[in-house]
Amino acid sequence: MPSGAPELISPRSPRVLAARRLGKRNFRGKERLFLAEGPQAVREAAGHADTLVELFVTLDAAERYADIIGEARAAGARVHLAAEQVIADISTTVTPQGLVGVCRFIDTPFEEILAARPRLVAVLAHVRDPGNAGTVLRCADAAGAEAVVLTDASVDLYNPKAVRASVGSLFHLPVAVGVPVERAVAGLQDAGVRILAADGAGTDDLDDELDKGSMGGPTAWVFGNEAWGLPEETRALADAVVRVPIHGKAESLNLATAAAVCLYASARAQRAFGGCRTVTDS
Repeated sequence: MPSGAPELISPRSPRVLAARRLGKRNFRGKERLFLAEGPQAVREAAGHADTLVELFVTLDAAERYADIIGEARAAGARVHLAAEQVIADISTTVTPQGLVGVCRFIDTPFEEILAARPRLVAVLAHVRDPGNAGTVLRCADAAGAEAVVLTDASVDLYNPKAVRASVGSLFHLPVAVGVPVERAVAGLQDAGVRILAADGAGTDDLDDELDKGSMGGPTAWVFGNEAWGLPEETRALADAVVRVPIHGKAESLNLATAAAVCLYASARAQRAFGGCRTVTDS
């Protein structure tokens, strides 16, 4: 990186203004670009083919994360040394980490997900909180899911808070967006995937499902709104409505915690004897 005065001194630079507009959903959709902030997200974006377009970095961050700068340049991204005020203007965080990348949309058509015959999928139906959406995506990635589907009633995948909450997992697995929940369920069922709706008032208990040995096959979990769960019409689409048992005195689990429990339960069942995958599967 060059030293001395920052390359982009004014927050009014056209490039800075264009990047800052990506904090708003309508501009993201129009340009099909989004922001990835911080070293982890930028590194993952640089490693995801043809994704990182541009990178704004402070002098301090450029020195601290020289390897990431090198990866960004190797990926073909334009790298701009920027004043801290520039980064602060682009960033959507209270304490920016000195790196903000501009990335191309990377969602996957739903038909491609179905064609890959996924064995574990998270479907986010009516999930409105971007932090929860990103965290569930991270849980799905950690549990070994092959895909995530966001319905048309859910939050924007590229909301900066959702991107941050995914902690790079957004770049690890296919994610379909804007899919009507009826189409998502029907398509997955046609692909041989069992649909389980996660709901605190479910008639089936997760422990019982595991004990019965019924969770070893391809499975999609449908997760609902943080406050009111899944509407009746969505629960009716599922093959079973499953609750996570509360053995203590807690009133309930939050969405991300419940999603982690459900996805890991399926992952373990699928890797057990008779499950649809083995520990050697990718």
